[in-house]
Amino acid sequence: MKMIRITLNLSCATMLASAAPALAQTNDLAAALALPTASQMAGARDVPRFAWVENRAGARNLWVADAGQQARQVTGYAEDDGMMLYDVALSPDGKRIAFVRGGDDEFPDGKIPNTASLPFTPNQQLFLAEDGQSPVAIGEGHMPAFSPDGQRIAFTRRGEIWVWVGGKAARIGAVGGGVSDLKWTPDGRKLLFVDNRDGHGFVALLDVDAGKLTYMDPALGYSAEPALSPDGSQVAYIQYLDPPAGAAADGGPYWSIRVADAATGKARTVWSAPKGMGGRYYGTRQHNLYWSKAGQLLFPWERTGFLHVYAIDAARGGEPRELTPGKFEVETFLLGADGVVTFAANADEADRRHFWQVPASGGAAKRVTQGKGSESLPLFGGGQLAGIAADASHTAHPVLARGLTPLGEVAELKGAITPEAVTYTAEDGVTVHAQLFRGQGKGRHPALIFVHGGPRRQMLLGFHHGQYYSNAYVMNQVLAAKGYTVLSVNYRSGTGYGQAFREAPGIARDGATEYRDVLAGGRWLAAQKDVEADRIGIWGGSWGGYLTALALARNSDLFKAGADFHGVHTLLRNVDGNLSPDAQVAARQKQWESSPMGSIATWRSPVLLVHGDDDRNVDFAQSLLLARELAARGIPHEELVFPNERHEFFRNADWLAAYGRTISFFDAHLK
Repeated sequence: MKMIRITLNLSCATMLASAAPALAQTNDLAAALALPTASQMAGARDVPRFAWVENRAGARNLWVADAGQQARQVTGYAEDDGMMLYDVALSPDGKRIAFVRGGDDEFPDGKIPNTASLPFTPNQQLFLAEDGQSPVAIGEGHMPAFSPDGQRIAFTRRGEIWVWVGGKAARIGAVGGGVSDLKWTPDGRKLLFVDNRDGHGFVALLDVDAGKLTYMDPALGYSAEPALSPDGSQVAYIQYLDPPAGAAADGGPYWSIRVADAATGKARTVWSAPKGMGGRYYGTRQHNLYWSKAGQLLFPWERTGFLHVYAIDAARGGEPRELTPGKFEVETFLLGADGVVTFAANADEADRRHFWQVPASGGAAKRVTQGKGSESLPLFGGGQLAGIAADASHTAHPVLARGLTPLGEVAELKGAITPEAVTYTAEDGVTVHAQLFRGQGKGRHPALIFVHGGPRRQMLLGFHHGQYYSNAYVMNQVLAAKGYTVLSVNYRSGTGYGQAFREAPGIARDGATEYRDVLAGGRWLAAQKDVEADRIGIWGGSWGGYLTALALARNSDLFKAGADFHGVHTLLRNVDGNLSPDAQVAARQKQWESSPMGSIATWRSPVLLVHGDDDRNVDFAQSLLLARELAARGIPHEELVFPNERHEFFRNADWLAAYGRTISFFDAHLK
């Protein structure tokens, strides 16, 4: 695909975002799915310059903007070719932008996808766009990191570490695992990273000039989330173990914070998590450890049952200080150069997120962003706070935090209804949060349960910042416009409502207790006066596909049809060797009973199965298994298979085909 010439000096006139914002109606599925959404946002260190990826109808392109200026398109890809664009990085002065095209950003070192079914699989390539020049490929790999002076770019591929400088890239090292968290030391002489291996991981420093590799006090378990001291002489990191099978919830301790000497790798433990709540390590969706100029280490902890930010003295240790108290969850956080912590959380509204700030030294947190949308993934560019914003009718778009000033296009889904926040109670007393999309039109409506995947996920009262769930939100809006009432259920084992909800007893392979929330949601719908109780269906993907299949297997009396996107149908897997033979047999039996296959004898309702056969998250064999069993029992089922497609469909055409088929399927069985 030919790429356009760019100019990063925003005073020049080339490809300004001057066209009218994209619009779509809720009754036009194709146009709604084609609306542009922003992701992969990055900011420059020294100037208020930002870059991001826009996905418009499957064509992914890089955009850049200075605060207060119009956005500019950097690349000129025009096809829905399934080529991911990610790992966006800016040089400190913002004059260079690096990005990756091709491959899979979730599995960057894995088998390269070919979702467009080309004769030959495309490469994963790292590109560099310099001021006034067209982007050029500088190597194969991912995770570009600019040196402090902006002259060199480190990157990785399959355990190798490369450095580009002066127009050439050279391999400078290789490790036994996959490389993540790649970053330069302040002096630009070394590279800090995590070497992720099978069942464990190490933090390491590579001296670029001397060719010397130093591991930080290797240990059993995972060393992760490295953070350099301000002078670069020390490395802090989180050390953790996964609890063994059958471990008590209050066991441990399973994790600690350690500080190592950068020269020798010798480490000391600054603090260890005590037993009880928060004794198991759980982090946010971005980086989880920062070292402030004042010598404080900032990290997430669930001591109160909710994920919050704590601070502890790097030299003396002691008792951590909670910076963000309250019965809400911190989704992500970061430390600014001024010593202020910015975090995204659902502090005011359970099903929305906003930016907040609190000094690392302590004090009251102040809300930064206002409005009826949600803001996610905060970042800085030249000291200015920005992020991704969305609401009930506007897709994810880049904004400056102050005033939620858009940096680029703000697309709108016209006719979108604002979902209603509802709660109801499952049969065992658990309170469940959900979003209700009321079916349009007079009279009683057929209804659907929507179940998200993950299951570590939370659906919101508006567009999601992730493409997968942005598409799902579009689908629920379209279904409502077509007369379906949709209840999007945030079932237990999801995020946003605390550790006790996320780690509820008996979830997943231990008993599928999260299905109680789905079943209660179906019964709640059936009790609504404007819902036809005998015309209720269910749909979802991944773990949502699992729950869809489980609902049809266990309760075809309530759920009359379902659309199962790449779901898990048997939970059988090998049991940890710390259990006795008898305990292993019991654990396997519980897995079977928690599976859709364990209840397939009572499955009666028709189902649509949708799956890409190059899925790296849920094996395609899961759907093959279910299709055979349904056929053997004469249970009506339809199939939609996408050759070479991944779990999160890379091509917009495949989303459109899958959702269009789903609507036709429900129309046939529920209307």
